[in-house]
Amino acid sequence: MRLGVLDIGSNTVHLLLVDAHPGARPIPFGSHKRALQLVAYLDADGAINEAGQRELIDFIGEAAEFARTNEAEDLLAFATSAIRESANGVEVLARVYAETGIRLEELSGPDEAAATFLAVRRWYGWGSGNILNLDIGGGSFELAMGADEHPELAVSVPLGAGRLTWDHLEADPPTAKSVKAARKYIRATLAEPIAAFAELEPATIVAATSKSFRSLARITGAAPRAAGPYVKRELRLSDLTLWSSRLAAMSSADRAELPGVSDVRAKQLLAAALVAEEAMAGLGVDVLQICPWALREGLILRRFDHLQSA
Repeated sequence: MRLGVLDIGSNTVHLLLVDAHPGARPIPFGSHKRALQLVAYLDADGAINEAGQRELIDFIGEAAEFARTNEAEDLLAFATSAIRESANGVEVLARVYAETGIRLEELSGPDEAAATFLAVRRWYGWGSGNILNLDIGGGSFELAMGADEHPELAVSVPLGAGRLTWDHLEADPPTAKSVKAARKYIRATLAEPIAAFAELEPATIVAATSKSFRSLARITGAAPRAAGPYVKRELRLSDLTLWSSRLAAMSSADRAELPGVSDVRAKQLLAAALVAEEAMAGLGVDVLQICPWALREGLILRRFDHLQSA
């Protein structure tokens, strides 16, 4: 069957169409997306303003039409931290449904981490043992760990690359003082989750998902996307530490010239690097494996698991 997955994230809004059935890997058919940083549309009270709501609704209407035109039989539609943490998220979801007929499911942070973890588990298989997965989004940072398909511990913290850039690293390039303050804030925010994960059995593989991690791996020497999903890609803490310092000295225009870095994410790349570096150092991780599957694939797998059990 052809399934649509509509993802309302903090940096992009994205519809992915896949062909899949229970027991098979989902094969991408087509996609429709738009760069839409909802954090830029927040008013002084933390609510998404009229312009941001209009952009969102217009895109969802386009996505629904794209899905119909391409004969999608089912549509999963969900929203993450951009909607979840806005002051008027409930009202925005209601308006989206009223004007488009699309009901967005609001994922909690831990549920987002758990769904992504399922995708990572299926990608690496049971032979990978105890998995720790890290995922940096635009609004939040998720960590999940366990030996089964459901993580033993799943945590979400407000350390998304877009949020951190907006709140702490707005200057372009940022000042040394702001970078130092951002590091201090990241370290303090991660202290409790790192202590909780330290109580669990050590991971046999540490994975990372999301565009931010893929971009960081690419600038440190990992294979380009054109090489395909089955090429092993890694991100080493030693390389990341070096690049964090380099990125802090670069403007967003200069970062956009780096391999694998898009214009929309260039400004946020330093924040992503700082979060990744502090998390890896705090967790005692020297190298991450970049997993090509993430949240969207996890939700697709959940849907087909549900169909099989129905």
